[in-house]
Amino acid sequence: MSDLFSTAGLEQDAPRPLADKLRPKILDEVVGQDHLIAADGPLGRMLAAGRLTSLVFWGPPGTGKTTMARLLADKTDLYFEQISAVFSGVADLRKCFDAAAERRKTGKGTLLFVDEIHRFNRSQQDGFLPYVEDGTIILVGATTENPSFELNAALLSRLQVLTLNRLDDGALEELLCRAEKQEDKKLPVTDEARAMLYGMADGDGRYLLNLTDILLGLTFEETLDSAGLMKVLQKRAPVYDKDGEGHYNLISAMHKSLRGSDTDAALYWMARMLAGGESPLYLLRRLVRFASEDIGLADPNALVQTLAAKEAYEFLGSPEGDLCVAQAVTYLGTAPKSNAAYMAYKTANKRAKETGSLSPPMHILNAPTKMMKEMGYGKNYNYDHDTEHGFSGQNYFPDGLPREEFYKPKERGFEREVKKRLDYWAKLRSELN
Repeated sequence: MSDLFSTAGLEQDAPRPLADKLRPKILDEVVGQDHLIAADGPLGRMLAAGRLTSLVFWGPPGTGKTTMARLLADKTDLYFEQISAVFSGVADLRKCFDAAAERRKTGKGTLLFVDEIHRFNRSQQDGFLPYVEDGTIILVGATTENPSFELNAALLSRLQVLTLNRLDDGALEELLCRAEKQEDKKLPVTDEARAMLYGMADGDGRYLLNLTDILLGLTFEETLDSAGLMKVLQKRAPVYDKDGEGHYNLISAMHKSLRGSDTDAALYWMARMLAGGESPLYLLRRLVRFASEDIGLADPNALVQTLAAKEAYEFLGSPEGDLCVAQAVTYLGTAPKSNAAYMAYKTANKRAKETGSLSPPMHILNAPTKMMKEMGYGKNYNYDHDTEHGFSGQNYFPDGLPREEFYKPKERGFEREVKKRLDYWAKLRSELN
């Protein structure tokens, strides 16, 4: 029987994934998170003071959240209990709390690590409160989502949020060097292909080590260049949650790049979202909004272009229609910018809410009946087309509301011409009145 288990690789020394072999034994071995574990970092200060508080680790996948929680428990002599919100319910939490309470009676504290803590609903999150408050557990949650959006305010107020960095190339290279030392074998790749591995990992150390495990376990006749590496390893889909914070971060990045007339950056963020599976129609809706909010009459054709791109995409579909999205992004990025119409709308909307009961002046009201004419509806109205300049200069604001200037065009693009017209009418209005 023992031979059978040995053959199956189930003995104590069975092969382990490289990521497990290289799991740090002390906090100083964690890469890419020096801002947290250094002596002057929040974790460094807590450990120096000998007092660990409940925490939330917020960061991308593969950055060391689980490892750091386990090492904190070791460092502070706490019992380490791990659950996942994906697979656990109220009954599982109750068992954890009861076990922690029993340990506490013997003087042993518990660090409860909850992976994907944002997956618990609000009532489940509330269940942590009494046990965190009375010290039954030190709670360490891990999440890839923004805690301020996903965690109850009551629970969040009792936790310190620590942000883990996406692993940069330096941190990823450190992991590769450790892997090569562990296996006593160099990666069979060129420098260019090695750099490509960083891009494929996309800041995820665990994913990088999984790729490395594959490469070190194979035999190649020659060193792999970038093309050879792509044949061996499948390209990783970009990390992009269409319903999560990453979605809003990237659309914000595209919008602000367009506003800053950085067309190249806007195209990059657009491509990132499309590569992540974002709906092109969602991007087009945002672009239509941008055409009015940030360009307006500085280039009236911007709205026409984006609506045409939307129609063309609906006709072509993906991937052919994706080019229409890129054309719209390019047009908006290179167009003159003005938020004058947007600001005019906001100011007028605010004033309308403040003075919503004021009636239009009588002279601009229609008088379809004799009684309304006798009441003064339409009296003294000047038909602008019959005036010398095609402009009467009459007041169209409500009686009792001073005239205001909501729309203030910029000296950019087509709005230069619009401003000339407004200045001309303002001059005539002052002369006629």
